[in-house]
This record gives sequence, C-alpha cells and structure tokens, in this order.
Amino acid sequence: MSKTSSTDLSPYAPLKLREFQFFIAGRFIYIMAIRMVGAVIGWWMYKLTGSKLALGFVGLSEVIPALSFALYAGHKIDLGERKRMLLICVGAYAICCVSLLYLSSKMVANQYHHYTIAGLICVTIALTGVIRAFSGPIFSAMISQVVPRPMLANAAAISSAGWLVASIFGHAIGGFCIAWLGIHYTFSVVIILVVFTFFLFSKLYPKPPFLKESKSAWKSVKEGIVYVYKTKELFGAATLDLFAVLFGGAVALLPVFAMDILHISPIGFGWLNAATDIGSILMVSFLTLKPLKGKQGTILFFAVAGYGLCIIIFALSKVFWLSFFALLLSGCMDGVSVIIRNTILQLKTPDELRGRVASVNSMFINSSNELGQFESGVAAKLIGTVPAVVFGGCMTIAVAITTWFKAPALRKMEY
Repeated sequence: MSKTSSTDLSPYAPLKLREFQFFIAGRFIYIMAIRMVGAVIGWWMYKLTGSKLALGFVGLSEVIPALSFALYAGHKIDLGERKRMLLICVGAYAICCVSLLYLSSKMVANQYHHYTIAGLICVTIALTGVIRAFSGPIFSAMISQVVPRPMLANAAAISSAGWLVASIFGHAIGGFCIAWLGIHYTFSVVIILVVFTFFLFSKLYPKPPFLKESKSAWKSVKEGIVYVYKTKELFGAATLDLFAVLFGGAVALLPVFAMDILHISPIGFGWLNAATDIGSILMVSFLTLKPLKGKQGTILFFAVAGYGLCIIIFALSKVFWLSFFALLLSGCMDGVSVIIRNTILQLKTPDELRGRVASVNSMFINSSNELGQFESGVAAKLIGTVPAVVFGGCMTIAVAITTWFKAPALRKMEY
C-alpha cells in the first residue's frame, strides 16, 4: 500500500501516488493493446471467411476458457503474489500476439487455407481467454493495495475512465493501423505496447496475499460465490449487466455493418468501434466530477433501458453519422452502469475476498460480452444482421423492465 497521506480526497488524488501512476499507465496501455487486437481480429476474420457466424465463434472461443478458469483464478489471486501473476499474464499475452503476427504473415497465407488460419486464430484467442480469466480480476483486486481505502471510490472511477479511454484509443488506432499498416504490421505495434506494459508493471511493489492460510480450492471458490450471491447489490447489478450486454452486443457485428451496410473504410470502422467507449468516457468523466448523489439503483435501470434503445436506432440506421451517434449514446448509458457497478464492487468487497469476488464478477462480464458476440453471430446468420441487432436491443429493454419488478433491492439501492 502506498504511504502517501489519504487525507487528500479530491477526485484525482490517487493520481498523485507514484505507484498508482505506474499501475494506471500500464493498465491503460495493456487495455489499448487488447482492444486493438479485438478490432483487428474482427476485421481479419470477416475478411478471411465472409461469415457472420465466424465472428460469433471468435467470442465463443474466448469465453469458454475465460469462464472455465475464472473461479480457480480468483482462488489463486487471493493466495498468490499479485504483481508476479500480473507480469506472467502480460508476458503470456505477448506470446499470443507473436502467434497472431505469425498467422497474419504472407508465408502462412500462402501455405494454409483461410479456414485453417481462422481456426488457428480461434485457438490463439482461446489462450487469451485463459489469460483474461486471471488478468482482469488481478487489476480489480490490486487497486486496494495501491491506494489508501479513503481513495478507493476515486481510484475506481479513474480506473474505469482509464479503461474506457484506452478502449477508445485501441479501437480507433486498430482501425487506423489496418488502413495504414495492414493487419500483419498492426500486430507488431501491439507487441511493442505489451512489452512496454510489462516494463511499467515491473515498477510496482510486490503485492502479498491477504489470505495467510491455505484452504481447499473448492472451499475458497465457494466463499467468493456465496458472498456475491448474498450481497444483493453485487449480484443484482452483475446479473442485469450480464443479460443486457448478452442481448444488446452490437459490437460483434460491426465489421458486417461497416463493410456491407454502411460501406465505410477501415478508418470509419475504427471510429464505429470507438464510439461506444467515447460515450462511456464522457459520462464517466462527468460522473467523476459530479458523482451521483442518490437513487443509483433506479438510475442503473434507466441506463440499461436507454442502452437497448440506442442499439435499436443503430441497427436501423443506414447513415454513418447516425450510427456513430447512436453508439455514442449507448456508451453514455453504459458509462453510468460502469460507474455504479465498479463502485459497488470496490466498496462492498472485503480485502481477503477481492480476488475471488472480482473473478465471479468477471464471469458475468466476460460471459456477457463474449457470449453476446456468439449470440449476435448466430442470430445474424439465422434472421439477418439488422433484425438480429433490433431483437437484441428489444431484449435488453425487456430485461431492464423484468428486473425492475424482480429485483426491488437493486432498484432501491443507494450508496
């Protein structure tokens, strides 16, 4: 834990802590690299196969290992030294990026059928899913060891804002790099970013575990699951996010909209990819300076319903700027949800359970994003691209309405 005084409670007080500076900068670059990879993989896969279903299988290939390892990852995070585990994750991700660099080379393109290459891409993405099962919860669990507890809420907001800005840059730069450098050399840029991330994280102090005694993995995992289930604010918010994003994930089909409906360049595709995150960072920045003062639960429901409405508008749009604006507004709605959920996660979780609770939470997040990507791909294959996204937006609104009546504790929640 940093030794800096915790009496300075201005919104940006955590940024005065040197260790937090290394932490947030490293996380920023790492997330930016991950988002660049996501943007490039979507474009590359659709270009290779021309299949909407293939885009869905990209999400499925990541979510299966991510979910399979998530609970065990939480157990290991609470028992292990977190800095070392984080460095292992970043190093392993760099190796995966080297693999993607090789697969995107002309030599591989000349030797293998494009469906073989697509299959190898999915295998590599599956490996990154294992890495994400560990890295995501580590980031969340480490914040409380980098800043004093009075700064946790501010640090969580800054962390959320940094994640969103990194996502914006990653999506946009990914599109620019496809246009300017091509897919192969874009992965070279990603590798450089990941190596620099490793350097920044190496500057952190070791983070000893909070748990001193060793217990069986199942007993340890069960404690995290039970705590999340019994903490209705955590469980309710995570469940609402799970189903909303599961049905409302239009991002998976952005390559199809970009190429076949809006007929835009890779640069336009990059901006569409970034639009949601731009809206999110605008809202997160606003809420960091002007925090919500009450009725956060009610606001969360309206934000989720608004997100679904924006997705419907995007699906029906045939004009780039309207599509961009609809995704921008959806990001604003998502930004409200992000702030509320992350603040609850940091304030409601005991130190000794942070790894396991963060892992359970990551299961909801990862499953919603990647399963949503698979759902979108399958639905687009069965009923068409536009109807699939309209259906998803309608289901998101339906989920918000249903949960409003089924989860009164979440609706009345305040902090």
